[in-house]
Amino acid sequence: MTRTDLQSGLGAFQTVHVPLGDRAYDVRIGEGLVDRAGAHIAPLLGKKKRVCVITEVNVADQHLDSLRAGLAAAGIEMEVLILPAGESTKCWAELSKTVEWLLAQKVERNDIVVAFGGGVIGDLAGFAAAILRRGVRFVQMPTSLLAQVDSSVGGKTGINSREAGKNLIGAFHQPSLVLADISILASLTPRDFLSGCGEVVKYGMLGDEAFFEWLEENGPLMAQGDVAARTYAVKRSVEMKAEIVVRDETEQGDRALLNLGHTFCHALEAATGYSDRLLHGEGVAIGCALAFELSARLGLCSQEAPSRVRSQIKAMGMKCDLKDIAGDLPSAEALVDLMAQDKKVLDGQLRFVLARSIGDSFVTSDVPREAVLRVIQDGLDARAAT
Repeated sequence: MTRTDLQSGLGAFQTVHVPLGDRAYDVRIGEGLVDRAGAHIAPLLGKKKRVCVITEVNVADQHLDSLRAGLAAAGIEMEVLILPAGESTKCWAELSKTVEWLLAQKVERNDIVVAFGGGVIGDLAGFAAAILRRGVRFVQMPTSLLAQVDSSVGGKTGINSREAGKNLIGAFHQPSLVLADISILASLTPRDFLSGCGEVVKYGMLGDEAFFEWLEENGPLMAQGDVAARTYAVKRSVEMKAEIVVRDETEQGDRALLNLGHTFCHALEAATGYSDRLLHGEGVAIGCALAFELSARLGLCSQEAPSRVRSQIKAMGMKCDLKDIAGDLPSAEALVDLMAQDKKVLDGQLRFVLARSIGDSFVTSDVPREAVLRVIQDGLDARAAT
């Protein structure tokens, strides 16, 4: 649905509704939403025209003044907590700091916490909102492509365990509103934008071949900055995620499909120390390529599917192989052991999202360890040969 409401200062935007009963909310997608944030958030507020914004230093330097002005235009004041940038911020220390700061601001259950940043800030601020006073409301304002198409929608919040792995500590807590400002994507570095493309391409691979075909034709345009292409890609990705979340909010079944590529990805992220050697979306793209390779070797999909997946990933300028990761990697055995720490392990069995074809994926625990080892070892061998 496209809606224009200039009189109330909302501007033009497209809406994807997430119908979860009394936890339902809108994801609004368009240009200039940061500048008009106050008009969008004001209906959520009571008499207290104030919000508490949690952000990180890089986003604050570039966009905090715009958000402040956008809120002030609707008479809304803001208090701000600026955290360090990077995946290492998703930890107990920064969570504790955030919760104590919110308590010092006297945040109540009916107040609004605003998560203004990428996936790290959205996950951490959402988790803080989930556990503060047993749940306060929050608004997601994702500033990265990856966060706009994935982590800001669906209510997954959390932090990493320094010892055990990524996203193992958290809660399901749905936002009250998501504002995805397409224009803010222009401020991303090419690498950060392409990292988000890993999650976009994932949606076509897991459940919509027509969207994958659209990306084959329009992906390069999107990467080059075409606003219409970016808007459509975000909207279609959010639609697909919302459909799956509504069917399976707490990941008991279908929602696990969204983890296509993630079992490999999380092991690679752990192996690279959650550092900028490998961004999350880069790991997802590599993980999707490995998942399709594994599917083909198990006879589940055609031999052509992995080549088509790799071709699309490369055409958009993304990483798609183990050889694209800088620095040393552990052995295949060690990487499979890291997978065993993944939160998707069920009854001790590692679950993979595999594919019958592009656009047709499924979840299974029936994957021989030796098959996984061979796929990874071949990738490591190719890496060593370069």
